[in-house]
Amino acid sequence: MTRSPLVFVIESGTDVRLVDGLAGHFEVTVLARAIPGGRAVNWPPVGGAVVVEGPASRIGFARWAMQQVTARRPDRVLAQGYGLSALAVLRTRPDASLLVCSPVERYYDTRRAAGLPHMPWRAWERAAIAIVARANARWCSHYVVLSEHLAEVVASYKTRAAIDVIPVYGVDTARFVPLPRVERRALRAHLRLPDHPIIFFSSRIAPEKDVATLLGACARLVADGRAFTLLHMSGGWQAFQDAARAAGLGAHVIAREAVHPARDLPSWYQASDLCVQASRAEGLGFSVLEALACEVPVVATAVGGLTETIRDGDTGWSYDVGDAAGLAVAMAEALDDPAEAARRAHAGRLMVERRYAARAVFQQLAAALTERR
Repeated sequence: MTRSPLVFVIESGTDVRLVDGLAGHFEVTVLARAIPGGRAVNWPPVGGAVVVEGPASRIGFARWAMQQVTARRPDRVLAQGYGLSALAVLRTRPDASLLVCSPVERYYDTRRAAGLPHMPWRAWERAAIAIVARANARWCSHYVVLSEHLAEVVASYKTRAAIDVIPVYGVDTARFVPLPRVERRALRAHLRLPDHPIIFFSSRIAPEKDVATLLGACARLVADGRAFTLLHMSGGWQAFQDAARAAGLGAHVIAREAVHPARDLPSWYQASDLCVQASRAEGLGFSVLEALACEVPVVATAVGGLTETIRDGDTGWSYDVGDAAGLAVAMAEALDDPAEAARRAHAGRLMVERRYAARAVFQQLAAALTERR
């Protein structure tokens, strides 16, 4: 069957699972802003999508993307986010859909609490983000958002656009599966992980992910005499390792480069005893969904889209933003009561199967984009 052409415009990088999922329904060309020292798509696509990189500057990329969309004249256009490139695309193709995966303003505001010299909070930048977001809301006729939280963010700009809540890229529930205890023990030995509890933190290193609170909670667990290993895998693993050493937790951390999210990542969840998402802001949070699909218990901040998936007492444990003591208590409870942890994790697996399975959400996305024509 011939697939209709779709151009996917990404300004700030994306996950290969999103690209490959789209390629399962459309003939996809990705127009991606070059990211110096990084990758516009985190792994090479295998689903047939073609990736074309444009200028690294946001203004230059917006102009280039507009020219590319005009020249290619695809049946459908999808732009990720609501930045300059999305606005440029909408001026060329008013029928384009915007895919919103994160609350950009809320993410930016977490810089204030983080206080990182290389990522300062600036009033003019914050104002510019809001202005561009409002301009997009004026011109856009269709948003796709990952969560009800993001639907509220988009709606706050007084848009008249249609808003579809579709949690792409979802979770491949055939790969992210629970393992029996015997197989799990063998897997841990294969991965050379220690025998004591493994706490998995798979988020990227960014102000909104709140590494400081996580390490503060872990320091409390160490002070209580607990043995554990904090496992982290991301492109910023060295920065995480440095932060852990500075906090006196170097001996309790295994940090390494990110692995392929479809082929290799499930094993690391399956080998873990607990997954933690310590975000100060979150659009949805796929890490917790992947963990629950493997029936690994989850502790997450009660913020943003995480409140839609991690319900305290039902599918996991939650705590307040920035509360290291509360996070430590929740982690201890999850580790000390394996029967309760298993009950909540199983409930989480059922939720993921019902609402976030990759095949179903991509079918929803394809239908939503097709109906726009």
